Amino acid sequence: MKSILLILSHCTLLVCGVVLGIYLLPVLTAKPGPSESLLQQHALDADYQAEFDRERLDSDFLHWGEGKVHISGDYVSLDGELAPGPDYQLYLVSEFVETEADFLALKPMAKHLGDVESFNDFMLPVPADVDVHRYNTVVVWCETFEQFITSAQYRF
Repeated sequence: MKSILLILSHCTLLVCGVVLGIYLLPVLTAKPGPSESLLQQHALDADYQAEFDRERLDSDFLHWGEGKVHISGDYVSLDGELAPGPDYQLYLVSEFVETEADFLALKPMAKHLGDVESFNDFMLPVPADVDVHRYNTVVVWCETFEQFITSAQYRF
């Protein structure tokens, strides 16, 4: 009986350690966000503004984003924060989505902009071959776990 309890306790600690590591590693390795002045300048130059909101259908206490998103032909920036997690990617899609199923249906047509490497503010360049006016929604997606994080519709 004692050995079974010992094995169970060690397995429980191992699982807790792995889960904690999945959560903490991205936080510890996150790059610093852009300066406030850079975000403010981009906000002035942006073609569109939208909001990430914690109240998206598939957002929950572990998967969320909030703040102002600014979109221009050169950059997409967030003045706000995202729940920490691994392998966040930024996409543009042509229909508003707020669930994993909706995004997965559109993902083959989505335009991938790049890795989100900061959870407090970010600024990603828009590739030269991307026309942000052809899309209407920006989506943060966790590639590793195929998890919807948040979205913001910038054109209606």
